Amino acid sequence: MPSAKINIGNVEITSLSDGALEFDLCNFFPEIPSESWSGYEQYLTPEHHVRFNLACFLVRSEGRTILVDTGLGAKPADAPETPWGELLNSFRDNGVRPDEIDMVVMTHLHRDHVGWNLQSQDGKYTPTFPRARYYFSAKDWEASHDPQFQAERFTNAPECVWPLEELGLMELMDGEYTLTSELTTLPTPGHTPGHMSIMISSQGQRGLILGDVLHNVVQVHEIDWVSRADMDPEQTRATRRSLVERLEREGTTVAAIHLPAPGFGKILISEGRRYWQAL
Repeated sequence: MPSAKINIGNVEITSLSDGALEFDLCNFFPEIPSESWSGYEQYLTPEHHVRFNLACFLVRSEGRTILVDTGLGAKPADAPETPWGELLNSFRDNGVRPDEIDMVVMTHLHRDHVGWNLQSQDGKYTPTFPRARYYFSAKDWEASHDPQFQAERFTNAPECVWPLEELGLMELMDGEYTLTSELTTLPTPGHTPGHMSIMISSQGQRGLILGDVLHNVVQVHEIDWVSRADMDPEQTRATRRSLVERLEREGTTVAAIHLPAPGFGKILISEGRRYWQAL
């Protein structure tokens, strides 16, 4: 079984999970004919659905304990049977307490990346990670308040993101933002306006925590395939192409949020064709 923990130099990354989501192909990739998946069946469930891990990465760097993304949050009673809402169980299974987290960093503000930020009772919000400050893109913060996008694209922002301002817990980021001397955000826009990945550089080794630039391994082969969740398809394509080429060229170790758990791997090339090699 693949290890749920890797090291990039002095940086330790543990793959946690809030569960999984599953969609019909035509639902999630509406512009891709089903016959185009011929030869890629290994990336689908037996029912020919796409299934996404909801990874949340625990990162230890320079004495800081950092959580990247917080999943979908607690599972409502009427939710589908797909397993989700598992993040706090994953914490316990890995011997980690929520009060150990110093920083929560969100790759973007879609609902499946912010769900455990806060908990509410009697209309009062409290942070799930009581010692942490919460970091996310200023552009996504603005987009989450735009009536054109909020209801469809940032569904749970009013409960899971906006209260962070009143609580005085949020930190807005723009461009390449230094989290520690080993961790720097890398703008990877398209999926959302302010989507970010996190570059790791430590002891001569390099890594990248990748948000929703990739939803499925097929997109390593089919760079131009976009999903219904991508807010700007053309920008998404350009970002993915540039980033995949860079990751292949530099041999960077990747921690991918939605690829099969634990999500660690590299993008390599053989006989002129790129592929994902899981670690």
